[in-house]
Amino acid sequence: MNLTPTREGPRINEEIGVPRIRLIDDRGNMVGVVSRSEALAMAANAGLDLVEIAPNADPPVCKVLDFGKYKYEEQKKKNEARKKQKIIEVKEIKLRPSIDDHDYDVKLRSMVKFLEEGDKVKVTMRFRGRELAHQELGMDVLVRVRDNLQEVAKVEQMPRMEGRQMTMVMSPK
Repeated sequence: MNLTPTREGPRINEEIGVPRIRLIDDRGNMVGVVSRSEALAMAANAGLDLVEIAPNADPPVCKVLDFGKYKYEEQKKKNEARKKQKIIEVKEIKLRPSIDDHDYDVKLRSMVKFLEEGDKVKVTMRFRGRELAHQELGMDVLVRVRDNLQEVAKVEQMPRMEGRQMTMVMSPK
């Protein structure tokens, strides 16, 4: 005797294979433990379906309701939950070791905006030419970013070199 649904969604009417079930009628009142055939007869009299809503209970809980309407309501709940989800994106900000103060402030403001929206920020320090020999200058800028953002963000990935660039990932607190 298999208690888990064989197809997507709950078992209905004839698919329910247990001899005794706990029944809830179409008005939401608890009828009690009845035989499967008695429950099917009650559902047929009401012109509705017998739907298994708690298959793992002992005995399984079934309810008399309109299955089409039930599926529609479930779909609406899923769609509503999907709307409320926030997809976390990773926004990238590119800096240079010799960045000017005003340019730095502009980049910092956009990082704060991204973090407040709930996105992660990947700060990329690009080195060109001889700048690669002075990586400490780039590291100083990244430390400055970390210190300026410590109220709104935490460092998820410490700065590390990847070829000609140094990256650091920050996520909102």
